[in-house]
Amino acid sequence: MNTQYLQPSPVSDQKITITAVETIQPVNLFPGLLLLRIHTDSGLIGHGETYYCAGAVQSMIHDWMARRLLGEDALAIESHWRFLYERAANFGVRGTEIRALSAIDLALWDILGQICNQPIYRLLGGPVRNKIQVYNSCGNPQYGASKTGRHGWPGFGDIGDPGPWADSWRLFNEPVELAEELSNLGYSGMKVWPFDQAAKRFGPSLIPYREIEESVRPLIKIRETVGWDLNLLVDGHAHFQLPQALRIADALREVKPLWLEDMIKMDNIDALADFRQQSRMPISASEMLLSRADYNEVLLKNAADYIMIDPTWVGGISETSRIANLAQTYNVPVTMHDCTGPLTLFAGLHVGAAVANCCYQETVRAHIQTVYPDLIEPSIKIENGHVSIPTGPGLGTRLNPNLFNSKLPAYRKSELE
Repeated sequence: MNTQYLQPSPVSDQKITITAVETIQPVNLFPGLLLLRIHTDSGLIGHGETYYCAGAVQSMIHDWMARRLLGEDALAIESHWRFLYERAANFGVRGTEIRALSAIDLALWDILGQICNQPIYRLLGGPVRNKIQVYNSCGNPQYGASKTGRHGWPGFGDIGDPGPWADSWRLFNEPVELAEELSNLGYSGMKVWPFDQAAKRFGPSLIPYREIEESVRPLIKIRETVGWDLNLLVDGHAHFQLPQALRIADALREVKPLWLEDMIKMDNIDALADFRQQSRMPISASEMLLSRADYNEVLLKNAADYIMIDPTWVGGISETSRIANLAQTYNVPVTMHDCTGPLTLFAGLHVGAAVANCCYQETVRAHIQTVYPDLIEPSIKIENGHVSIPTGPGLGTRLNPNLFNSKLPAYRKSELE
């Protein structure tokens, strides 16, 4: 019997012990974002992040999850994922728990990639593409900063102010010029949220039709000038109840959006399926879904044409990969979400590179051109509407080590005793 294939590899019998977990909230750069590093006895450091309610997530990591990790094998990714998920599920895993698990999962995959000296997508089965098509979400540099003076959550009636990379303001004031600029740069799509202001003024139940028509007008101008090569992706930020969502869908019919996203809340998948059937429009769902079970219900009920996944809201690279492959069994394409942090973008690129059914990666060029270079090194570069997949080991980037300043009040560290 030939036993050469039964011999353990140098990696498989090597335990890499977790020695410390540290986090920081970069409140001056990107409020709401939580950055994480996992240290090992090998000297390798894994990097992760998640977004929204960073203080609560930070407490979840250090007050509970770090106790599971310290002293354990950093390469036992699935074991850690299952343990943390199943224990959290007893108390409702969606929200703080799944965001904390997402950040940890990214860091563990980053360590595994560094140990193997390979980018993560090679550990997921290898690349099916060497670059990924991106679209631009038309936000401002402050989009996603959850402690702005205007409001506590982005995307609700606030178009921001004019200035560099002010794409949200330009959508309502210079829509044709913005669309032409993006098209000339090679972007094949732009995401817009033209109905947020009407939702803020009139609520979710009854919006005057003149307001709907006024909100659609910039998109009509774009179609008349730029044509049909630029995909329009319309986000409703889940503001509307079903009758208003249907009126909006009908008003959008002439501009032929690639998809409608989050026009209603994702807490009733039967209603989403009804919306898709009645509107006869392509539907994307949704970064607001926070578990594989949620996506499974969407797919079983034929409620969406596109599956959108946020890697740092749904359970990290592990769960993102599982959801993408689940969608593949239904012949449904997936698209990766990011308006919430640079490692989220990198994680989406790795999974998107390794699954056959990824059609798009979301980007916010206002973030890439302003805050992301201060958070990571190296950052992302978009060329002709595409991003090349990372080539370095692990995530292919790292958090700026200068951000982890132990003297700051938003810094915490848990260490192996």
